[in-house]
Amino acid sequence: MPQYSVSPVNVKKRLFYLFIAFFALSLVLILRLAWIQIVQAEELYDRAWEQWNRTVPAQSPRGSIYDRQQVLLAGSSTVETVVAIPPRIKNPRETAEALAEVLEMPGEQIKEVITMDRSAVYLKRKVDDETAKKIREMELKGVTFTPEGERFYPHSSLASQVMGFVGIDQGWGGLEIYYDNELQGSEGRMYFPSDARGEQIPHEIKRFAPPRQGMDLHLTIDQTIQHIMERELSRAYVEHEAKRVMGLAVDPQTGEILAASSKPDFEPGKYAEYSPRRWSLAPVTDSFEPGSTLKLVTLAAAIEQGIYHEEEGFYCPGHKEVSGINIGCWTGDGHGDINYLEAVQGSCNPAFITMGQKLGKEKLFSYLEGFGYGARTGIDYPGEGRGNLFAPENIGPVELATSSFGQGVSVTPLQQAMAVSAQANGGDLLKPYLVKEIRDEEGDLAEENQPEKIRQVISRETSQEVTDTMVSVVEEGSGINAAIEGYRVAGKTGTAQKVGPEGTYLPGEFILSFIGFAPADDPQVLIYVAVDGSTRGAQWGGQVSAPLFRRIMEDVLSYKEIYPDNTLSPQQIDMVEVPDLTGLSEEEAAERLFEKELKLKIVGDGDRIVKQVPSGGSEVPARTRVIAYSKDRELAPEETVVPDMSGFTIREASKVAGWVDLDLKVDGSGIATRQDLEPGEVVERGVRLEVEFQSLEE
Repeated sequence: MPQYSVSPVNVKKRLFYLFIAFFALSLVLILRLAWIQIVQAEELYDRAWEQWNRTVPAQSPRGSIYDRQQVLLAGSSTVETVVAIPPRIKNPRETAEALAEVLEMPGEQIKEVITMDRSAVYLKRKVDDETAKKIREMELKGVTFTPEGERFYPHSSLASQVMGFVGIDQGWGGLEIYYDNELQGSEGRMYFPSDARGEQIPHEIKRFAPPRQGMDLHLTIDQTIQHIMERELSRAYVEHEAKRVMGLAVDPQTGEILAASSKPDFEPGKYAEYSPRRWSLAPVTDSFEPGSTLKLVTLAAAIEQGIYHEEEGFYCPGHKEVSGINIGCWTGDGHGDINYLEAVQGSCNPAFITMGQKLGKEKLFSYLEGFGYGARTGIDYPGEGRGNLFAPENIGPVELATSSFGQGVSVTPLQQAMAVSAQANGGDLLKPYLVKEIRDEEGDLAEENQPEKIRQVISRETSQEVTDTMVSVVEEGSGINAAIEGYRVAGKTGTAQKVGPEGTYLPGEFILSFIGFAPADDPQVLIYVAVDGSTRGAQWGGQVSAPLFRRIMEDVLSYKEIYPDNTLSPQQIDMVEVPDLTGLSEEEAAERLFEKELKLKIVGDGDRIVKQVPSGGSEVPARTRVIAYSKDRELAPEETVVPDMSGFTIREASKVAGWVDLDLKVDGSGIATRQDLEPGEVVERGVRLEVEFQSLEE
C-alpha cells in the first residue's frame, strides 16, 4: 500500500488553527462568565434570593398626632394580621375550613386566597388577641402573623373632624389623609429561606427588615380649648335643637387654629357607623351667606376710604329703595334718626347699603377680595370651600346693595375668621394652618410652619377704629350678650336666612352667628360660632350665638391666664424668672423657688422632677405657684396615678392631665374645686378625669 506522510508544516497549521479555536471558545466563555458575574450579578442574585426566600410584609407604625401642648390626640398600637404563605399550604381545603369559623369568613373565599400564586397574602388584617391566640393553637402550616399598627384616639370624638380617620392602609379624612405621606412611613419585610417546595429550611436564619415609622404631627390645636369649644357647641346643639353648630378659635396674630369643630361629629375609631356628612370640618369646607358679620368689611372699607364718619347723621325708615326694589331693615319699622356709629351698633341694613353705594362696586369688591373672600385660604386641610362672590359683569345696583350687608354672597367660617383677624391684628391677612411641626421618629424637626402674611388689607389706624367700633357693638349694641366683665371684647352678630337648593330663601331657617376677639387692646384669641337651623328659642345671632361665644371665650381667657383689664399691668408687678427644675429633687426645687419668691406644688412621688409649668426661663409675677411633676415610681406601663387637682386653674389642670395621660373633662370655669376620681388612685392611662371649676367670685 502506498505510504502517506504528513508535512510538518501542515501539522503546525492544524495545531495553530486548533489553538485559535480553543482560545476563541475560552475567551467567549470567560467573557460570558464575566458578564454573568459582574454585569448581571445583582439581577441574578435578586432572582435567586426570591427563589430561596419567602417574605411576609410588616406594616410601618403610623406617626402620632399631638396638640400644641404635646397631648396625644391620635396614636398607633401594634396588632396582629393573619398572613398565608401559599407554597407551604399542602391541603388548602382543610386549612380554609379550619380558619373559616375563627376568621368569620366563607371557607371558599379563604381557599381562593390561599391558593393564589403569591409568596405571601393577607388573610385578615388587624385581628384581636383572642382570634390570634386561637389560630396559633391550630398550628396550621403556611399560616403566620405579621405586626401592623392600629389607630387609636384616646379622647374619643374630640377634634375628630380635624384629624379625620384611617382605613386599612391609609388616611381617609382630615389631617390623616392630607398628611398621609408623612404619617405612613415605609413597609418592612420578614424574610425566611425556603426549599424548592416553599418549605422553610430548618435552622436557617430569618431576616427582618424593620418598617420605618411615620412622622409625627404637632398641631396648632390646643386640646383644652378644643374641649371647651366642643362642650359648649354640644350644649347649644341640644338647647336650640339645631341642625348643626360650628365654631373656630384662631390666634389672630399668627393664623394658628386653636380649635375647630362642628356638631354633630363622629368617633374616628368607629367612623363607618356615622353618616359621611359628619366627617368633614364644616367651618373649613362649607360656605353660606354670612349675614351681618360681613358688614365689618364694608365698615373697614368705608373707614379706609374716608367716607365713614361715626357722628354723621342717618335716617332709617325701615327700608331702602334700590332700582325700584325695597330692601328692608331687620327691625321692620326702622331705626329712625341715628348716627353711623349707632347704625353699626344696631346693624342697620340701609346704612350699610348707603356705605356700599358710596364705595361703589369696584371698591367694595376689591376689599372683599382683599380680605380673602371668594378664594381658598390655603389651609392644610382637604376639601376647603371657597365661597362665592358676584362676577363683576353680574354686579348691578341690587347686588351691590345686598353684598354690602352680607346677603347674596357666600363665605366659609374660616374666611370670616381670617378676615376679622386682619381687622384685629393691624390689617394683615394671614394664612391659617393646623400643623405647627412635623418630626421624625427620633423627634428631630423635619418641617415647620411659620406665620405667613398674605397681604396688608387695611392700615393699622383703620384696624384700630374697626376694633373700637366692634367694642361698642358689644358694650352698647346688638352684641351685648357677648360682653365679659373686666374685658374689652370686640365682636359682631350675624343673622342670615338660609338659601335652599333652588336658590330661594327658606322661610324660618337661619344661620345665627357671632364673631369676636379679646382682649380688644391686645387680641389673643378670635372665636367664631354659628348655630345652623335652630328650631327652639330666639332667631337672632345676638340672642343665640353671642351667649355661646361668651361662654367659650370666658373659659379660654381663664385657661390662657389672660387677666381682666382692670387688674395690675405687668409693669406694676414684680416679675421674676422661673428657674429650670428638671432633674432636681423636691427639696432642691423648693430651695431654688424660695430664692425667687415663688411657690412650689409637686405632682407625683418620683425622685426627680421631669416637667414643670410655668416652664424654666419664663417670666411670671412674684409669688406665682410653679407646678412640678416627678414621675410616679413602681407602676405598670399602662398605669398612672390620679393627681390632686384642687386649686388648679384650667390651664394648670390641663398640663398636669397631659403629664399623667388622663383625659381631662372641664366643667365650669375658675379654679378646680372637685374631681370625680380620688387623688392617689391608680388607674389606666387614658381614663377620663372630670374636674369641676368655680369662679372665685361665686
